[in-house]
Amino acid sequence: MPITNRTSVAPALSARQRMLVLAICCMSLFIVGLDNTIVNVALPAIRRDLNASVSGLQWIIDAYTVVLASLLMLAGSTGDRVGRRRTFQMGLALFTLGSLMCSLAPGLGWLIAARALQAAGGSMLNPVAMSIITNTFTEPRERARAIGVWGSVVGISMALGPLVGGALVDSASWRAIFWINIPVGLAAFVLCARFVPESRAPRPRRVDPVGQVLVIVLLAVLTFTLIEAPADGWGSPRTLAGFAVAGLALACLVLYELRRTEPLIDLRFFHSAPFTGATVIAVCGFAAFAGFLFLNTLYLQDVLGLSALHAGLYTLPMAGLTVACSPLSGRIVGNAGPRVPLLVAGVTMGASGLIMTGLTADTPAWRLMAAYVLFGVGFGMLNAPITNTAVSGMPRAQAGVAAAVASTSRQIGQSLGVAVIGSLVTSAVVGSFATGFPAASRIGWWIVVGCGAAIVLLGILTTTGWARRSAARTAARLAQAPDRTADAS
Repeated sequence: MPITNRTSVAPALSARQRMLVLAICCMSLFIVGLDNTIVNVALPAIRRDLNASVSGLQWIIDAYTVVLASLLMLAGSTGDRVGRRRTFQMGLALFTLGSLMCSLAPGLGWLIAARALQAAGGSMLNPVAMSIITNTFTEPRERARAIGVWGSVVGISMALGPLVGGALVDSASWRAIFWINIPVGLAAFVLCARFVPESRAPRPRRVDPVGQVLVIVLLAVLTFTLIEAPADGWGSPRTLAGFAVAGLALACLVLYELRRTEPLIDLRFFHSAPFTGATVIAVCGFAAFAGFLFLNTLYLQDVLGLSALHAGLYTLPMAGLTVACSPLSGRIVGNAGPRVPLLVAGVTMGASGLIMTGLTADTPAWRLMAAYVLFGVGFGMLNAPITNTAVSGMPRAQAGVAAAVASTSRQIGQSLGVAVIGSLVTSAVVGSFATGFPAASRIGWWIVVGCGAAIVLLGILTTTGWARRSAARTAARLAQAPDRTADAS
């Protein structure tokens, strides 16, 4: 019989049951992380089959990341309120249905809509699964190991995306990249009903519908404006109006959230320099990652003429080093703090972008490999210190919310990376896409360099004594009024 519990916490489970719960949560994380990157390698095939423009390709990526970023905070609090297992199963059902619809999409609009449905389901998986893990593994050391396994799955799934996607596109079609989610999603749904206990937070936060709508408007309008600006013109009335609406939504969000007792995003967190720095680092790092994958995929397949599988194999050094460096980064953070991994991440990702600024139609393979190796090392070093820096000094009751904001910042970074870099490069293409892309892509690679430099600077600033003192002051203020964000994770 399924394990059920009407109380706010999960019942004690055997070691075997706890491992099954962890495996189910990791299955969900794997397919959500995989879909962040597996689609990139299929973009040229989708472009040919559905006659999509570059802006259409950007929307295939950003429809997923924008919706995911918009709903992560809401999904976490929903799980606390109505039940984590119930919310998790709903997320699995929507994600699996969205994957099926993606594989059957007859046109670009249908594919973008199905990607948004996928993301709505995915938003219910990651934050809720983390709550399930922390609620299941109550012993601190065992919980730390479980979260370590969880974190390594993030790097593995995102790193394997291009390779798995290339193999599926070449052996079947681009639609096959969505088929892989269906059996995994169905299996996780059934196993969740059988083995995952139900739990709820003792005092879940109230719903913040106004704040949620403002977040959606801000991210959707900003992304739409950035993607469509090359076609409309950067100075056109629609583009300027889009930026104005996004700016107004941001101003209203800040003013409204400051007045709420239980806000969707507690702006007091940003008084902590480590937290603010981690948020910006996440945006910069994942913008560089998303932009790198987007540009590299178009270069390898549209300029060099490689197959999807061959393009995926080219990026294998990047994937392998991301997987290898992710646990190493976690150990370094645990022993010496986040500064060293952040500096390594910023320097190597920036150096990789610098190498790619000289891209031509006949760039030697060894130069590409050098860029992939450096980027793999940097991205592998990035994840662990982001979360560590975000929660640095936070009271335990607020640590989950701080980690959720860091996760949202990663998704925002991916959305902006594809939107900004893709649009600027598209605007700079002269002549045919295949011949004009290498020169036009340089502005995108310089943005990657700038993101690396920002990570280095913030990695230094957020680990100083001044930053630690600001975190301590923020934690003291939060501890004096714990009911604003308690039980939010």
